[in-house]
Amino acid sequence: MKLIETLKLALAAIWAHKLRSVLTLLGMIIGVAAVVVVVSLIQGFNTYIDEKIAGIGAKSYTIGRFGFEDWKDTDSIAAAQRRNKDLTMEDYEFMKPRLTLTDKFGAGARPQRSQVKRGSEVLEDVPVDGKMPIVGEIEKVEPAEGRYFIEAEDETTARVAYIGADVAEKLFPRMSPVGEEVVINGLPYRVVGVATAKGTVFGIPQDTFVTLPLRTFRRNYGALKNWRSFYMVGTARDDKMFDEAVEEAKHWMRIRRELKKGEKDNFGLMTPDAITGLRDRLFGTIFIVAATVPGIALLVGGIVIMNIMLVSVTERTKEIGIRKALGARRTDILKQFLVEAITLSAIGGATGVFIAWGLGKAVSAFLIPTYLSLTAVIVAVTVSGGIGVLAGIFPAWKAARLDPIEALRAD
Repeated sequence: MKLIETLKLALAAIWAHKLRSVLTLLGMIIGVAAVVVVVSLIQGFNTYIDEKIAGIGAKSYTIGRFGFEDWKDTDSIAAAQRRNKDLTMEDYEFMKPRLTLTDKFGAGARPQRSQVKRGSEVLEDVPVDGKMPIVGEIEKVEPAEGRYFIEAEDETTARVAYIGADVAEKLFPRMSPVGEEVVINGLPYRVVGVATAKGTVFGIPQDTFVTLPLRTFRRNYGALKNWRSFYMVGTARDDKMFDEAVEEAKHWMRIRRELKKGEKDNFGLMTPDAITGLRDRLFGTIFIVAATVPGIALLVGGIVIMNIMLVSVTERTKEIGIRKALGARRTDILKQFLVEAITLSAIGGATGVFIAWGLGKAVSAFLIPTYLSLTAVIVAVTVSGGIGVLAGIFPAWKAARLDPIEALRAD
């Protein structure tokens, strides 16, 4: 029997029992959709992190009060809070002339929630931070309108502001904000630029912020400590010497803090490799756990398909007898039921991929970008087809071995 004829028979059998086929495929559909969604989420998150690292400079390092190792557990956090001191502008002034392997070196302060308004329009709890102009170069800032602030504005503590796209849209809905004023905590600031829109991540808007020159921020918000903690960021003169530049920065920070040999660092130094390493450690475990549960659903789906195919063999015993009496060989019967099981699984796999694609679009719109790779689709469909083969072998073998005379006598 030709494969196309076998496929037609399989589709006809599936269509003849539509409700049963749908219920049979639910486990397969849910399993495939879940596997693809999990893979898409993790790949999307990895891609997002890699893009962010590229955006801030793949070879940049950050010195702050805490590092990743300080957040391993509650004891580490408590110890770091007692041991680590806030960084200061004096630390920056000490470090800058001594870093021979660092190219760009700047500083910034963590954001403070503030009220931002223009006329009767008021925005509450807007993150307002401070940065040196060179940090904009390190982070590769690309304004949608206007410009980033310049060194002279930072040195003179000028009241200028670089605002996010959402702030611009809400406060200046029908005009360009560049050159206009906004009031932040009661003080007027002139807008010099608007950032390019970035959307949301995990439902958190990335375009609701205001950045001020660092010295302006310090003058108007007070000491750079606690929630407004000071940090420094730098890039290597040569990417090949990045590790040496990081070690040099660590060396001078230890001298600045008067740490003896063997004493633990009382500051944090973060690099892109540390970020991706943490990501891989976290999501390696999460991926295994998250993929196991949908995998169980796929296994259950395969068992259901096998059960239904066994029922189908029992129901169609007489049909099998008639076909054998008309000359059908064992291989023809085997092929018929095996193709039917594979077709059922393939339909379930394709439906699961389509549902996963829709869910991925929804997740991308509200939480985090997802990435539906061709590899994930091929693997999902292949696995579902493979499960169909495994689930169909025994029922097909049982159907092929039926005695035609006994089959014809069946009710």
